[in-house]
Formats: sequence, C-alpha cells, structure tokens
Amino acid sequence: MRQRNAEVARSRSHMGTRRWTIPLGAILVHLGIGSVYAWSTLNRPIMTALPTLPWWASPPYTTFTSALVLLGLSAATWGPWVERRGARAAGRLAALCFSCGLIVGGAGLLLRQPLLLFLGMGILCGIGCGIGYIAPVSTLVKWFPDRRGMATGFAIMGFGGGAFLAGYANAFLIERVGVANTLFVLGGVYLLIMLAGASLLRPAPASPRVEAVAATPSNHPRIVSDGMTRAAAVRTPQFALLWGMLCINVTAGIGILAQASPMMQDLFGRSPKEAAAVVAIISVFNAGGRLLWSSASDLIGRRTTYLVFFGAQIGLFLLIPVLAKLGAWYPFLACLLLVFTMYGGGFATIPAFLADLFGTANVGAIHGALLTAWSVAAVLGPVIITELSSRARAALAPGMSNVAIYDQPLRLLAGLLAVGLVLTLLVKPVRARSGT
Repeated sequence: MRQRNAEVARSRSHMGTRRWTIPLGAILVHLGIGSVYAWSTLNRPIMTALPTLPWWASPPYTTFTSALVLLGLSAATWGPWVERRGARAAGRLAALCFSCGLIVGGAGLLLRQPLLLFLGMGILCGIGCGIGYIAPVSTLVKWFPDRRGMATGFAIMGFGGGAFLAGYANAFLIERVGVANTLFVLGGVYLLIMLAGASLLRPAPASPRVEAVAATPSNHPRIVSDGMTRAAAVRTPQFALLWGMLCINVTAGIGILAQASPMMQDLFGRSPKEAAAVVAIISVFNAGGRLLWSSASDLIGRRTTYLVFFGAQIGLFLLIPVLAKLGAWYPFLACLLLVFTMYGGGFATIPAFLADLFGTANVGAIHGALLTAWSVAAVLGPVIITELSSRARAALAPGMSNVAIYDQPLRLLAGLLAVGLVLTLLVKPVRARSGT
C-alpha cells in the first residue's frame, strides 16, 4: 500500500498542473455532441417545415433515437482507431462529423429532401457523437490515475451540460432565423467549440505502475502494468455484467426522459410550459450527477456506487405512482431529479469501472464496445414507457383520470433495476489480466 501511494504521488508530481487542461478540452468536445439531448426542441419545427416526412425521416427517429443508436455502434466500431490515433485526432473527426451532420440536415430541410435530413442528423451526427464521446476517456484515465472517476465525470458532465445550453440556444435561434438556418449556425458554432476542445487533448506521459490506484470492485486493489486488449476484455464475464448494468440503468433513465414532459402533464396537470421548465432543470441534475457520483466512486468504489444506483432507483420508481395518486408534486420532483443524477452518474462512472477491471491501455476501445448497451437502451426505454402508457390510456373509460397510466411501466422498470442490482453483486475483479 505504501509503495502504491508513493508511486501515485510521484505520478501526480510528474504530471503537475498540465493535466488540468485535459478535462477542459473534454468538456468542450462533449458540449457539442451533448446537444443531442436537446433535439426534442427541433422536432415540431422540423415537422412543420416538412409535414409530409416519411416515418423513417420524421422526429424522433432522425433527431434522437437514430443518433443515439449510431452513437453506441460508432463508438464500438471506431474505438480501436481512437486508441491508435489518439484523443486529439478523434476529437477533430468527431467535430467534423457532427457539424457536417447538422449542415447536411439543414440542407435537407431547405431542399425538402428527407433522405438528406436522415443522413445528416441521423447518421453523421450519430457517428460524431460516438467518436466524440469516447475520444477523451482513455486520455483522461491516464492523466488522472488517482482520480479516474472525477476526471471522466468532468468530461461526461459536458455531455449533460450541452443539453442544457442547447435547449435555450435552439429555441432562441429557431424563433429568429428558422429551423434550417438554426442547423447551419449550430453546425458552425459546434465545429469551433469542439475543435478548440480537441486541440487541448494530448497523450499522458508515461508513468510508473499506477493502474489500480482508485477504489475497485473488490476490497483488494491490484496494480497492473498494461491492461487487456478489447478482444480479451469483451470475452470476460465482467464485461457482460457491466454491459447489462449500463443497459438497465440507461433504459430506466432514458425511458423517463423520453416521457418526462407528458408524464408531468398527465400525473400532475402541469402545463407544457411548466413541464418544459422542469425538463431544463433535469438536464442540470443530469450533468451534475455525472461529476458528483463519479467523484464519489473514487471514495466508495465503483461497484458500491452502482449498488446505490440500483437500490435507490428501485424504491424511487415504485414511489412515483404513490406520489402521483397523492398529488405530491414536490416529493415527485425530488424523486425525478434524483433519478437523473444517477442516470448521468452511471455514464460517468462506467469508464473508471472499466479501467479498474481491465487496465487503462485500451480502455477507450473497451468503453466504445460497452456503449452498444446505450444503443439498445435508447430503443428499449422509450418503448417501455411510451407503449405501455399508451395502452393504459387507451383502456381508460371516458372521463377517467390519467394518474395510473404509468404504473405498469414504472413497475416493470423497477423490476429491471432489481436485475441490475443482482448483476452488480456478481461483478468480481478480473483474475488474469493478459494483454492477449
């Protein structure tokens, strides 16, 4: 233990204050791609501009679901390339893909071409999101071997913060220049912001054996020299368990996120404007939870953090229907915001969890493969909430209250969270850390 602490101290001294520009660069890259979470503000303007859109080109398919599906798939596909070429090159490629996607989408609106809209916002932006999301991760965990959770939390906090800023920017620009020109303006702005962030990213200097200095899922942290390759890591039971954990945590959170505004209107009679204000607040808690929980995981351990996520959310998802029947608005709001801190926290904690288990050498590529869980959850969560609540609404007799229509989907999600709790308990340290 003393030897490990001494190695950590020497590593931190060697890196000095130079490393603190790396999280700033990561935040700037993620501010751009994080705007995808605010794309619901573009849905109605796009449908107004192109009222005859086919189903495959109409929101939310082009403005949310397809982009998130491509995020996970492109992160998995491009992960090894990101490890080879480095965070700076990956950040620049992400900036070009994401910004060009917005510009191509804007051209599709001007030319009334649904295919261009889909290729731009659904495909190019999704690829940019995937590459940009994983670009800083490997670099951050190597620059901050002593504070992995905090470092990745800073970066991934930018993803949540981007949604907050974009929500207001989108509405402001659409009102003044229209939705197509808004996409052109945002494409240029995000290109500059993300390129500036990418320029701050650089490889960490070689350091002594300081791999397992953060809290690990066991009570016996171990020091490793290199780390497993992606091919070796994805064949382990630990990877499968973490994939399931991330998929379940995202399914629960994104399901609520997809229906947050209608849910508040149905359960508590809030106006669309009041619900929209709460959605903006949600993005703040989503972003803050990424830094809060990932930093806490440095102290209490990654597995303990995920146990808290699942255990607390089981209770919260079962409590929400009760609060709705009681009309308890403020307790409901507190539950909702707490859920979103853990939704964001799950994203920010998982890269450090991967580094603890598999080493840092290829953590970017491994993280990219794991993000396919996000692709699955991006479809599964909204389907569970939307379809089940729609069926319950259709079964209501005329004049009946909507207050119970979310009971079944929330209970189903609570059951999934219980499965996630079991999966977390099964995670153990990787015994053989071969690079093959």
